[in-house]
Amino acid sequence: MAAAPLLELRGVSKAYPGVLALDRVDLELRAGEVHVLFGENGAGKSTLISLVAGVQTPDTGEIRLAGTAVRFASVHEARRAGVSAVFQEFSLVPQLTVAENIVLGDEPRRGLLLDVAAARRIARELLDRLGFALDPDARVEGLTRAEQQMVEIAKAFRSEPRVLVLDEPTASLTEREARRLLALVEQLEAQGVGVLYITHRMGEIRRIGDRVTVLRDGRKIATVPATTAEDELVRLMTGRTIEQIFPPLPPAPAGATVLRVEDLTTRSGSVVAASFALCAGEILGFAGLVGSGKSEAARAVFGIEPIASGRLLLDGAPVDIVTPAAMLARGVLYLPPDRREEGLAMVRPARENMTMAALDRPELGPGPWLGPFREARLAHELARRIELRPAAPERTVELFSGGNQQKVLLSRALARPVRLLMLDEPTVGVDMATRAAIYRLVVELAERGTAILLVSSDLPEILHLSHRVLVFHRGRVRAELVGAEIGEEAVLQHFFEREAA
Repeated sequence: MAAAPLLELRGVSKAYPGVLALDRVDLELRAGEVHVLFGENGAGKSTLISLVAGVQTPDTGEIRLAGTAVRFASVHEARRAGVSAVFQEFSLVPQLTVAENIVLGDEPRRGLLLDVAAARRIARELLDRLGFALDPDARVEGLTRAEQQMVEIAKAFRSEPRVLVLDEPTASLTEREARRLLALVEQLEAQGVGVLYITHRMGEIRRIGDRVTVLRDGRKIATVPATTAEDELVRLMTGRTIEQIFPPLPPAPAGATVLRVEDLTTRSGSVVAASFALCAGEILGFAGLVGSGKSEAARAVFGIEPIASGRLLLDGAPVDIVTPAAMLARGVLYLPPDRREEGLAMVRPARENMTMAALDRPELGPGPWLGPFREARLAHELARRIELRPAAPERTVELFSGGNQQKVLLSRALARPVRLLMLDEPTVGVDMATRAAIYRLVVELAERGTAILLVSSDLPEILHLSHRVLVFHRGRVRAELVGAEIGEEAVLQHFFEREAA
């Protein structure tokens, strides 16, 4: 007789006001299996894993762990039963250290107090095992998003789980860190751990997946082998065929130079003597490891990261005041990687988030006043252009799926004239259909003459969307690749060569 599934969902449903998030979903996870959840943003994946991990309880249906019905009242209860989860939205305490976050909830103690040395030792052993170069004594509030992702992963690995749930765990990691994590997942699989894995990256499905369950609009569409063709997975996910994820890149432009950066050094030392230029209609990719300076360089250009020395020129004219307001007024827009923490006002309507970068535009007037009807008209037009689902600009942003939240953020590039658009990790945690729509928008803006600076840890994104690529290493521009020079091996060589020496 076949052994009972390690984890089983039977007819599980979950509803929120006005939304049926899961509709009678069945799922089986076997011991020693990586079972991939695949679907568009809003398909029900995050709701499903929140039920498995004890964040919420199902309205109807049953969850069984190793053949026994369970109903977890909390994440802590689920972890004690052997179910650990790494969510896309972090659950870290910013004021605590890396070590304190890793042991939080199961702290080693000396009497009534935290055993700081033991916590540090536990954290160091875990981080070394995972290959994450983090200081256990560093405060989480000072870490980048990618580094915070590493802390979340380390927390989940501490409990020796029977079931491990990973929600887009490599979304903020570089290729090297992602490969290390996937190797660890393979080790867990060999040890009999069941892994429930959410990803939109086909390469990860091919490498570690055994089976794939496709969700659409809260319903299970099919469970298929991980070897199923990419086109078929996308068809199951969307109900239609997406011809091409990456649109054709227009020829490299020979337009006027929009941005020139000379010997840029940030006050923190995250960027050192970086020089580069960007033409109208050109897409310039920034690649590099976490902490390489690629993101900080873009933030410095927009005035978020303080500049110690160097010079910026826009359309040939020196920029004396580098602040977000001053750069926005000159047609420069930066969209950050963390839409929840930096990009969006989550408790405000999509309309306000779409138009907030254009409130000084005369078309939203009259005069210094905001015209509510004009703003609403612009928001509805933007919702149509970005294919917002649902097309409800008055809806609070936190009620939209992650992919639609990202669309709201990107709509700011359409709300006002933009000469230079800087996109920092623009497709983190979004599905294939939304990713394809974002790529089309990027290419469309470039074709209209917008200079685009693309910061990304997703290597295929850099390879397929960039006319030129700058590889950052320890704050410096280490290499510039153009046209046919842009390839995976060439880019990765500049990531790792010096570190391996």
